[in-house]
Amino acid sequence: MTWQRKMNGALVKFAGVRLTRVGGPSPADSSPAAAPEELVRPPADPAADRLLEAPVFILSPVRSGSTLLRAVLNAHSELHAPHELHVRRLTVGFGTPLARKAMGALGHNQADLEHLLWDRVLHRELVRSGKRTIVDKTPANAFAYKRISTCWPDARFVFLLRHPASIAASWYEAAPDRRTREEAAADALRYMKAVQRARKALHGLTVRYEDLTADPERVTRSVCDFLGVVWEPGMLGYGAQDVVQKGLGDWKDKIRSGAVQPGRELPAAEEIPEILRPMCRTWGYLPGKEGDAS
Repeated sequence: MTWQRKMNGALVKFAGVRLTRVGGPSPADSSPAAAPEELVRPPADPAADRLLEAPVFILSPVRSGSTLLRAVLNAHSELHAPHELHVRRLTVGFGTPLARKAMGALGHNQADLEHLLWDRVLHRELVRSGKRTIVDKTPANAFAYKRISTCWPDARFVFLLRHPASIAASWYEAAPDRRTREEAAADALRYMKAVQRARKALHGLTVRYEDLTADPERVTRSVCDFLGVVWEPGMLGYGAQDVVQKGLGDWKDKIRSGAVQPGRELPAAEEIPEILRPMCRTWGYLPGKEGDAS
């Protein structure tokens, strides 16, 4: 926590005022800061504090095929995999010291209330779908795997990997006017490292994009086994038109008549940027000692 936040926290607590940068957003327009890490803790009463049971989170870098996997899983009769929800960005503010004290008397700190909000939002989405299990695929969740696993101690995780050079190339091609190829590789690597840290810390199932596109039935069966649901053939014909209509036209070359098709060819070893080589070794895309690329 920075000294500015500490000072503002003291001013709010003792004087009921908050300092705001001149020319910045007004208090009415600014969101409260997320709860600091030291306040994050598991639910005190899981049965009362959580509506969701065993939610599923796909942790993946950007441009790694998470949209494809989401669409495939959403075609299952028991799995609801909506668009990226970014619930971890939803924050809670007390507004007044009295509100803070009142919530404290109930045993809630800011992080507890944020967790209640996240859980309720996801649970509502699940109930409205009529299905049994929610699957959230938001690549930025990889940076918050500790918070997510603390919020939902029974959460299940699917780690989706793709060749690092393919990720970087796709990230560059998505917005070539915004980033160079080198910048795209460096930025994508941040996500890869976050996913790798999560893989080391959490139990879960690792899926490779290349395997999903090459042998979708085998891979989707393994995911269903991990999630404890019966595999359904309809997962392989998940509705290409629905995906394209939602603005995901870059998947057209992966989709033909609603079926998963092979992705791009893997890059040759000499085509891999030097910055990505350690992660390629760690994830098994290059021979050699894995090392620690996190």
